[in-house]
Amino acid sequence: METLHHLLSFYISITIAISKYVISALPRIKRFPSIVTLIDAILSLYFRFCNLSPCTVDLDDKTTVHFWASNHRRFDRPSLVVIHGYGGNSRWQFVRQVGLLSQKFNLYVPDLLFFGDSYSKRGDRTVAFQAKCVCEGMKGLGVGRFSVCGISYGGYVACRMAEIHAEMVDKVVIVSSGIGCTEEQKGEMLGNIGIAALDLLLPAEPDHLRLLVNLSIYKHLGGQPKLGVIKDTGHAANVDSPDSLNEMIVSFVLGGSK
Repeated sequence: METLHHLLSFYISITIAISKYVISALPRIKRFPSIVTLIDAILSLYFRFCNLSPCTVDLDDKTTVHFWASNHRRFDRPSLVVIHGYGGNSRWQFVRQVGLLSQKFNLYVPDLLFFGDSYSKRGDRTVAFQAKCVCEGMKGLGVGRFSVCGISYGGYVACRMAEIHAEMVDKVVIVSSGIGCTEEQKGEMLGNIGIAALDLLLPAEPDHLRLLVNLSIYKHLGGQPKLGVIKDTGHAANVDSPDSLNEMIVSFVLGGSK
């Protein structure tokens, strides 16, 4: 059994290293469908090793939300929803988080609509619709109270979840998301960057993609919230500094207790 554990640990370490390399190398790779498919399959195996299983919740006949969820809910642990950012799916963005977080929480990792395996035939593309669907999906899984952590675009979704379903959301962690910025500030920031918003979010050139993943915005929200700053890291703190980010999430959601 000990030998098997060491082999699995080695396998997981290799998986994480390969996935991190592939993510960082994407701007330089011209043709990579087979590599992406292979890594995606390996990441799915890793999520299963972390005691997470894939499941889907049909909200109605037009909308389905896909989750990775803890195999067995433990009532002595709080529930945590982690929401990915723009691009890719939850497996690629949270491979460095699920190992620790699945040991501390009843963990739920949704694919947002139109990412990964979640989809809708409805025309609504708003953040509010994303937030509503994640909350309805959690209800479908039988979870009525949880904390939520969102990164980048997922931070906007997490914030809206807390706003429209305050009765469900306990604590909120926002990572690398400009939710505290006014429209004027956003316009000024884009002006300073010197690139159109569409070109930044849908980069057609490697330099634009590098710029997108290296931008970081943060703002203190006032008296009650806590601000954590991870030094020497870019926008994708979940990839650049996973250990520091994981520690902050656990410390805040559990109130400092481990």
